[in-house]
Amino acid sequence: MGSVSEPLTFMMGKYPAVLPAELRYARNHMWCRAADGRARFGFSSYAVRLMQDVYFLDWQVNVGDVLEVKQSIGHIETSKAQSDLFAPIAGKLAVINEELLKDPSAINVDNHGTGWLFDMEHAEGGDAGTMSVQEYYQFLEANWENTQRILKGQI
Repeated sequence: MGSVSEPLTFMMGKYPAVLPAELRYARNHMWCRAADGRARFGFSSYAVRLMQDVYFLDWQVNVGDVLEVKQSIGHIETSKAQSDLFAPIAGKLAVINEELLKDPSAINVDNHGTGWLFDMEHAEGGDAGTMSVQEYYQFLEANWENTQRILKGQI
């Protein structure tokens, strides 16, 4: 039993970002839940906290498209900024959460549940290109200072 079952909490100033231990994480701040040869992705609590209020989501890709890692796949608009979205791993886009196109508010209130983004079929093993919760926590810690500088620059 070497696995962690307790979530880790990354403190973003006074705001906690809870990171469930059973999920994997991508460098672009998406969580990943692998099942049946597919990987489901959504925004991590860290990403949701940074974005604050998501109110528009738009995909530039279609189900069945084969994506390269870091390929531009869509846009998101939040109360803070408009941002491009990129594929977290290489693979085939299997399903898009259509509900979010009508109302993306589920991202804000239930990012690990109904606020999921899409499923991909991944070519390599299920963990390819993703990090464990501990690795993701360390990644956040290592980049937090830069993130704060960027945030302060946008306010």
